[in-house]
Amino acid sequence: MTWGFPDRDGLGVLRALCVAGNRTPVLILTARDAVDARVCGLDAGADDYLLKPFAMKELAARLRALLRRPEGVLGAVLKAGKVELDSVGRVVTVNGRPTSITRRELDVLELLMRRAGQVVTRANLDDKMYGLNDTVLPNALEAAVSRLRKRLLNANSGVSIHAMRGVGYLLTEEKD
Repeated sequence: MTWGFPDRDGLGVLRALCVAGNRTPVLILTARDAVDARVCGLDAGADDYLLKPFAMKELAARLRALLRRPEGVLGAVLKAGKVELDSVGRVVTVNGRPTSITRRELDVLELLMRRAGQVVTRANLDDKMYGLNDTVLPNALEAAVSRLRKRLLNANSGVSIHAMRGVGYLLTEEKD
């Protein structure tokens, strides 16, 4: 049964990913509403199943739920320089010592660490910092990044955050 791919069996691709040990969270979006179709998709390895049409709020909530799973592809502990971030426990340590950090700073740090060495756009960071119903304040991102930079510098973290003017931010590991 081919689902969503013009040239191959989508459920077969899903099964192959599972057999290969790929733990990428999978959400099936489909109009197939029969119970047997849902069971088939979930049994093939999907983590969730959402019927079309759907509300964007529900899709966003389901995606957030998938990304919270500690055993998923995102991993529980991120490392860069001397910084470790437990993404499940929401704890940051530098040089093995717990570091006090605000929720917004932690959100920024997590996304930058997940994409270390790559530019993360302002839009992606704003999406991570704020929920759908939150009011985005001007310069909130810059303020969070500024505080985070100071914390990391003062803790001798071995990482730096660089502003990429007009684009976003980049986290790099410092050379010894």
